[in-house]
Amino acid sequence: MADRTHDHTRAGFSRKHRVAVLALDGVIPFELGIPQRIFGRARTTAGELLYDVVTCSARPPGPVRTDADFAILVEHGPEALATADTLIVPASYELGPVYEEGRLTDELVAALAHLRPGTRLVSICTGGYVLAAAGFLDGRPATTHWSSAEHFQQLFPRVRVDADVLFIDDGDVLTSAGVAAGLDLCLHLVRRDHGTAVANEVARRTVVPPHRDGGQAQYIQRPVPEPQLATTSMARAWALGRLHEPIQLRDMAEQEVMSVRTFTRRFREEVGVSPGQWLTRQRVERARHLLESSGLSVDQVARDAGFGTAQSMRQHLQAALGVTPTTYRRTFRATEGTR
Repeated sequence: MADRTHDHTRAGFSRKHRVAVLALDGVIPFELGIPQRIFGRARTTAGELLYDVVTCSARPPGPVRTDADFAILVEHGPEALATADTLIVPASYELGPVYEEGRLTDELVAALAHLRPGTRLVSICTGGYVLAAAGFLDGRPATTHWSSAEHFQQLFPRVRVDADVLFIDDGDVLTSAGVAAGLDLCLHLVRRDHGTAVANEVARRTVVPPHRDGGQAQYIQRPVPEPQLATTSMARAWALGRLHEPIQLRDMAEQEVMSVRTFTRRFREEVGVSPGQWLTRQRVERARHLLESSGLSVDQVARDAGFGTAQSMRQHLQAALGVTPTTYRRTFRATEGTR
């Protein structure tokens, strides 16, 4: 599969980022409404909207059946996909050959042909079947509703399915588990695009938690330059779910059934840093998130992020961010208070 990596960082938003939501027959109204509810509430400190959300159909504008006792009138056809920076495919119970045979209908092929290279692709629940049938998930980690995971894996054997997570972020392609996990994924994207403060404000207005652990480690995976050649991604996924535990280099190598020497060489070729440097970066990110979003003590944050002691975490944050954990937390909360 071609590299679809696209820069969607904060610096890349010189205009409102357009989110296109593809409504297919049998769409579940709850999932369909999630993107508008989350992205449509994201604003700058000055109150300006950060996203433009448009709902479109795979056919000309008109009614689209839902799984409820009503239809919806969709005013945009598939040509709207050509304007999308992010495409979101919510769940549908009428996917036909997509669900039964793993192939797109001619209508969907024509609709998805409107997408521009670099469009970020997102699915909610069984919407992942559409992305998989289009080949966008080949060789990538993905998730879907737990009750469909086994069928999903059988239908799309080239997809690395993980049914135990709320969502998976693989850079330019993201998938979520069922129903409310779509809220988690959309909030994660707002957080990724515009920071924790913006995402937290959206979560408060929506009256949902800004970040759910729920006993499920959320898989945050950065894409590597050449996904088809990746040989250490399983070890990275394994480590990301265990950041709070001691992780030895040999433990990561064992996940890929490699010697430590081979694993270290291939890891550096793929990721650009050593496994130890990568682990430290992930733990710093975990600590930042906990300091921003939780009331845990510094000692607790240090343990949950895998640093062991507050002193160790203090040294790593000072080196990475130039501030102590206490200063970082105070700065975040002061900024949050001005929103």
